[in-house]
Amino acid sequence: MPSLSDRLSILGKRHEQSFADHPVGEIHQTGHRQRLRKRFDEFGDESLADYELLEMVLFRAIARRDTKPLAKALLKKFKNFSAVIHAPEHLLREVPGIGKSAAQEIALIRAAANRLKRREIETSPVLGSWDKVLDYCANIMGHETREQFRILFLDKRNRLITDECQQQGTVDHTPVYVREIVRRALELSATALILVHNHPSGDPEPSQADIQMTKKIVEATKSLNIVIHEHLIICRNRHFSFRQNGLL
Repeated sequence: MPSLSDRLSILGKRHEQSFADHPVGEIHQTGHRQRLRKRFDEFGDESLADYELLEMVLFRAIARRDTKPLAKALLKKFKNFSAVIHAPEHLLREVPGIGKSAAQEIALIRAAANRLKRREIETSPVLGSWDKVLDYCANIMGHETREQFRILFLDKRNRLITDECQQQGTVDHTPVYVREIVRRALELSATALILVHNHPSGDPEPSQADIQMTKKIVEATKSLNIVIHEHLIICRNRHFSFRQNGLL
């Protein structure tokens, strides 16, 4: 049987080999990640700062590198956690160290959040869940850098059939084709619509073109007994309701 000194020598060599195989920085990272995960498990996301939550999002995409500097760089560029999650891939990849895998991991969080919010408005009549509708629209469109025109198609019980992005334009203009809106509503047997578009400028006030376009859609759908419940203009932190402002 090996003596005590021999056993200590063997253990020492194994310890030295461990450090050779796993540099100090890597061991530190393993411990740091474990501590973050433990805190998240025990106390939830409220126990984590925004940069720590972003660190955890990046763990799977970046296996061995310290993700804290990347998380802080993302927050510095985009200002807050929500803006990071909604940032397009090409802007995310402007941050040194953010590659395809990391950008995809962030996009996955965004997709999951959108899916959950959509599910919330699918399970009950839309008009009785108005706060959830606004939240969904703000989440899916509020951070877009180009204008989109989206339609929520509703059945006769005002339940969501589907929502679709009909057109995507430039930073301040989206072409809208009334004939295509009517055609799609008839295909889906929709009896009511909610129109939604975003203003990337941050100003939710409608232009005269927005107002005239809405009138044309109302006129085209009226004879088909398709009701336009609302037209919303969405910005990051604000919205404009055509109905509440007497424009519908």
